[in-house]
Amino acid sequence: MPATQPIQDIAVEPFAARARRECGGPLRRGALETLQINLGKLCNQTCAHCHVDAGPNRTEVMTRETVDACLALLDRVGATTVDLTGGAPELNPNFRYLVEECTRRGVRVMDRCNLTVLFEPGQEGLAEFLARHKVEIVSSLPCYSEDNVDKQRGRGVFEKSILALQKLNALGYGREGSGLILNLVYNPVGAHLPPPQVKLRADYRRELSEHFDIVFNDLFTITNMPIARYARFLEVTGELGAYMELLAASFNPANAAGLMCRSTLSVGWDGRLYDCDFNQMLEIPAAGARAVQDLAEDPEGAEIAVADHCYGCTAGAGSSCGGALS
Repeated sequence: MPATQPIQDIAVEPFAARARRECGGPLRRGALETLQINLGKLCNQTCAHCHVDAGPNRTEVMTRETVDACLALLDRVGATTVDLTGGAPELNPNFRYLVEECTRRGVRVMDRCNLTVLFEPGQEGLAEFLARHKVEIVSSLPCYSEDNVDKQRGRGVFEKSILALQKLNALGYGREGSGLILNLVYNPVGAHLPPPQVKLRADYRRELSEHFDIVFNDLFTITNMPIARYARFLEVTGELGAYMELLAASFNPANAAGLMCRSTLSVGWDGRLYDCDFNQMLEIPAAGARAVQDLAEDPEGAEIAVADHCYGCTAGAGSSCGGALS
């Protein structure tokens, strides 16, 4: 069922018009660097901010055939990074096969890990597998406070997340000279923009080190997108209009050059292609080839499909899968 897009009725200038006016024309793709693959909507958590509407009862999972089609596309277009996401991507039975095939090709692999999945039945040895293949881990940890994390992600999630981070540290993740990258992700709990990334990174480092002896490489701040589950939350709390107005008022054209859609192509669990993960959830397809099997070459120069949720990536310091843009 397509995700709803309630923000279309909010009174802000259409993002497409704003971008054309302030960025010198429509947004277009640069060279393709990253293939972001959504391995499915199955997840062991149900987070309040989740734009994927992921959860334990979702049945959408990428098949082995589509995984192989993604690998073939990777060979054709020459992307140097694969960014694995979900749901919890590790719950896809083809996850380890895909990681092995990517690393065999010399491709950098990133895993967007919710941390608690390391303790799920059937995931024994997952952390060691990730370390063995030098997979970069991008871990969701919306706060260093137990109350805030459990409020957003569910009771007991903070405690399990801390245990997971300590386990990853014990394997070398986040430690200088290990070559094992561990990055954290912060999402605001409320309807506001993230605080400055540099200051928040220092706060996380201090709190996690002092209280839990945890180290990590970097912290990414990501703006919550007003779509799917989070949009419904904003509607219920009466904050959707004010949040959209905040995003539009905070539009920063300087962020346009670094948007992830410039260099990343998103592959849905069913093999369909999108300019970004957010467009995927709204079923706004990329221009040209609609499925992973049909794309013959790098779509460099193609116009990027945009809608008003794109204000989320351009607001303030900007937001991308790699954190703030400016």
